[in-house]
Formats: sequence, structure tokens, C-alpha cells
Amino acid sequence: MVARVWHGYCQPEYADAYEAMLKPELLPGIREKKGYRGSYLLRRTAGGEIEFITIRLFDSLDDIRAITGSDHETAVIPDERRKYLSHFDAKSSHCEIVSTHGL
Repeated sequence: MVARVWHGYCQPEYADAYEAMLKPELLPGIREKKGYRGSYLLRRTAGGEIEFITIRLFDSLDDIRAITGSDHETAVIPDERRKYLSHFDAKSSHCEIVSTHGL
């Protein structure tokens, strides 16, 4: 299994609205995609901003490439969500999940 990890930041006054957009589904239509196994949405205060970390789980990098295309590291951020972000990672990182505990 592979975790796709991304970081985005917004000003505190936009954090609740941005979070509300992510809660129903981190990326519209993602749950129907082959190999998608779920996600985590993390939030924390980082200096004067709010940091959001998304972790999406997939069976393989090939499943991710089927969604993103050959440049699988490029972050996918719908336009209607970008307006809330002050800055964000242009690339997502991908980590092989080698062990889980208590899940």
C-alpha cells in the first residue's frame, strides 16, 4: 500500500471553510477510483497559519498514476479550493506503508 502525503497552509480565518470543503471527500470522485483505500485529514496550528496534511491511501503507485497521469507527484488541488490556501506543496510525496499498528 502507498500513502500520498500533501501539505497546504491557510490563514486562520479561512481554515474552517477550507476544512469543510475537504471533509466530505478530499478529492471529488476519489472514492470510486481503482485502488483507493481511504484518507486522513490532519490539521494543526503552525506559527500564524493553519497547516492541513492530507494522507490518501492507495494499493499502488500505478493506481495513483491512473488518476494523476504520468507526473504522479504533482499535487491535485481543485480551483475552488486554491483560493483558501496561502501556500501549498506543489508536489505530493509517496511512501510505501510497511507496517501498521492498532488500525
